[in-house]
Amino acid sequence: MIIINGKLFTEKRTIENAYLKLEEGIIKSFGEMEFLPEYDGEVIDAKGNYVMPGFIDQHIHGANGADSMDATEAALENMVNFLPSEGTTSYLPTTMTQSKEAVSEAVGVIANYIDNVNKPGQAEMLGIHLEGPFISSKHVGAQNPNFVQVPSIETFDHYNKTANKHIKLITYAPEESEAGFTNHLVANDVVPSAGHTDADYAVIMRHVEEGLSNMTHFHNAMLPHHHRIPGAVTAGFVTDKLKAELIVDGIHVHRDAIYATYKIKGAENVIAITDAMRAKGLVDGEYDLGGQTVYKKGMECRLEDGTLAGSVAEMDFVARNVKEFTGCTMEELILMTSTNAAKQLGVFGRKGSINIGKDADVIIMDQDLNLKTTICRGVVAYQN
Repeated sequence: MIIINGKLFTEKRTIENAYLKLEEGIIKSFGEMEFLPEYDGEVIDAKGNYVMPGFIDQHIHGANGADSMDATEAALENMVNFLPSEGTTSYLPTTMTQSKEAVSEAVGVIANYIDNVNKPGQAEMLGIHLEGPFISSKHVGAQNPNFVQVPSIETFDHYNKTANKHIKLITYAPEESEAGFTNHLVANDVVPSAGHTDADYAVIMRHVEEGLSNMTHFHNAMLPHHHRIPGAVTAGFVTDKLKAELIVDGIHVHRDAIYATYKIKGAENVIAITDAMRAKGLVDGEYDLGGQTVYKKGMECRLEDGTLAGSVAEMDFVARNVKEFTGCTMEELILMTSTNAAKQLGVFGRKGSINIGKDADVIIMDQDLNLKTTICRGVVAYQN
């Protein structure tokens, strides 16, 4: 496959009128159109639109009626086929706080899908994001408080073994974790992420020294920045060792707070996510999230008591919001929607940018960031 006549955003530079050659699922070559090689395979004319790396969503529970906790191959198949329609070419299926048995079953089914089913032309699962059950009962959000567990090494080892060591990122409350828990995650190549936490500035910074490197849906379900009581958000602001996930749906975090975070952290330290649940892509109504009823109305999802319960945002919508709220450059937008997540998850060698030898995860968008085409590992997965 070859893409022609595109404005190409590569890892090192932007080429105004370029071609991009894909072969056997990887990026083979690229350059100015005047140097276009002879080619007799499939041709996609980008017609001057943006050609850029596919989105990576490291925090998403569900979409199109399916959820990662459904623990069925059919649900996962639904998601990996749906997500390219929003430009997502890879992601972390994310769990919820449920019983040990339910979480174990879900991660086992996901691991099997990763090892034996997931194929080119689908969004690729890069591992598992274990958001529950290691959270604080003081900041459960839309998680089920009945199944909260202490972050222990023994319980983590059980889940990781069940998941065939595919757990890539864990959200946990550092202040409640067993001694050595953060170090143990790092030793097992798992990204430690503070979230649903009551930890203050001092606790967060102590765990940063042990390897804490991510903040789950920054600002949400954690102690805020306060001029007399510095919280987890304060810690996130002051150190570049912490990457800040942001739900950029315009609901979970005010657009001005998104802009402030971008100005303080810099584009290289922000990771845009959806935190979407199964109602994404569906009509308004009642849906299940972790055994709790969620009411979707427009772009909002809430529990009966009014608590925000994930989002229904799609990644192309998130990208447009990031651009509008921050005024960032296209290069910075790519950092926040693809590159930073790839680096955080340890897959930048093959994902997160356009460079020779990397996976052919490519999207084509117009100048208003409307999605035209999604290619997952060299196979067209969506065309508008």
